[in-house]
Amino acid sequence: MELSGHIVDVTEATFENEVVIRSHELPVVVDFWAPWCGPCLVLGPILERLAIEAGGTFRLAKVNVDENPNLAIRYGVQGIPAVKAFANGQIKTEFGGAQPEPVVRRFIQRLAPTEAERAVEKAQSLLATRHWPEAEEAFRTVLAKDETNSAAALGLVESLLIQGRGVEPTQILGNFPAGTEWAKAERLTPLAKLLADVEGDGPYPEDDLLEARLYQSTRLFARGNLPAAMDGLLDILREDKGYREGLPRQLLLAIFALLGDNDPLTRQYRDELASVLF
Repeated sequence: MELSGHIVDVTEATFENEVVIRSHELPVVVDFWAPWCGPCLVLGPILERLAIEAGGTFRLAKVNVDENPNLAIRYGVQGIPAVKAFANGQIKTEFGGAQPEPVVRRFIQRLAPTEAERAVEKAQSLLATRHWPEAEEAFRTVLAKDETNSAAALGLVESLLIQGRGVEPTQILGNFPAGTEWAKAERLTPLAKLLADVEGDGPYPEDDLLEARLYQSTRLFARGNLPAAMDGLLDILREDKGYREGLPRQLLLAIFALLGDNDPLTRQYRDELASVLF
């Protein structure tokens, strides 16, 4: 039974759909309770009020353990009230007992995505579906409000690089915000620097054939001809695996990071890179 747009009673028959599957779309907070449980009757209204107040950033699912004992056993409920938060089909965090409202509110705030997080997720979906200019604009909007958002900074770098632009990504990477995204950002730095060189109609070396190929491959990437760019980088490695301390390999790895592990080009050229190196 729907108690409101964001609160629902669930049973053993509906738990999988209403909680586990739904938690792939947004966090689901499960309140294991019973009508005879005094602390449950204190905690329940707090959770319901916060669910309504949150306006859909999370869903509250209520499980009557008397009517659904198998769910309590399945999820290791030893005492009630017990609150378990699900995300992506798994329990993300939990607490037991009737906690005061400030504690419950902090629990919900840590679980539910902020406005900035939702904006980054939307921008990342644009990036994943290869709407590069739209993703760029969305990441810029986030950074305009918070220039320390490292997820948005990485997303902006990716959306610019894949469009063949290197000057601005190099500047962003040179002053990258602290965060877990730095590891991936660092892998993109060699590509950003070379794109920055060619973005301004950079060098056309004549006395070094491998260097000429390197810059030509970078230009091909900037024009969107990724297969030709990667073929050129592989050709350099076939002649000299250690050229410029492995820079062509670093560029290929950066391109793989941009495209993602499941992209057909990534799978094809990763295998070719392995055959050249090993």
